[in-house]
Amino acid sequence: MSCLCKKKLSAYTRLMRLDKPIGMLLLLWPTLWALWFAARGVPPISILIIFVAGVVLMRSAGCVINDIVDRPFDGYVARTKKRPLVTGFIKLKEAQILLLVLCAFSLICVLFLNWLTLALSVVGLFLTILYPYMKRVTYWPQVILGMAFAWSVPMAYAAVLGYCPWEALALFAITLVWTVSYDTIYAMVDRDDDLVIGIKSTAVRLQQYDIYFVTALHVLVLLGFFVFAIMQQLSFFFYPVLGVAASFVVYQWTLIRDRQPEKCFKAFLNNHWFGAVIFLGVVISIP
Repeated sequence: MSCLCKKKLSAYTRLMRLDKPIGMLLLLWPTLWALWFAARGVPPISILIIFVAGVVLMRSAGCVINDIVDRPFDGYVARTKKRPLVTGFIKLKEAQILLLVLCAFSLICVLFLNWLTLALSVVGLFLTILYPYMKRVTYWPQVILGMAFAWSVPMAYAAVLGYCPWEALALFAITLVWTVSYDTIYAMVDRDDDLVIGIKSTAVRLQQYDIYFVTALHVLVLLGFFVFAIMQQLSFFFYPVLGVAASFVVYQWTLIRDRQPEKCFKAFLNNHWFGAVIFLGVVISIP
């Protein structure tokens, strides 16, 4: 492989954020929660494989859409000014073709599932496309992102059961709140740059109240899981694990309380472990 091809491949990898899998992991954990709850244990392997592939494909597609929409602004933000579309190493047409390929493979995956899941996937795609534009018109784009990330929950229930019971809506709400919380932390990292270029976010809107907002949402997530565990009749083992997840919330608070971008980013990354621990609790406690 020539040097130019290697550089091009690396650029495509960065465009899809395959070199930074945190976004995929944050999308993966709620997907796995929902699959395990819907199946009351290990889901059918074929469905599990399709959803894991879907996480990778749709998260990659979401990153490409985001960079296409944000390319006029990313050059003014320290964290994003070297992205491939900003530098011109990948042309807009190339990014659009890649986006179509990712969406096509995602469609192929969902075609192996039932019609309800296919219909829900269309809504999920709409939310994925909508999110980047919301940063221009509302201070609450994190809510749209939360809906997009949480949409895998009803899709998982639909794929396993063929319908969406009430607990799918409850778990969707918990996931949405969790996503808004950690993405507000993420927005705190870029707040100074966003204020300069006019990008809106919950962190920009809330200003000095951001920490209280994030903490309150995380507490709601913990309480939501506590109640959900009771309703789902999970075994005792879930509750000590939930306590471990609560310790991550405390740790994140110690990081973000000074609002230093580096520490806020570290707190954002820590949410991967929060999601992973919750999944461990679900696996070991479903009766």
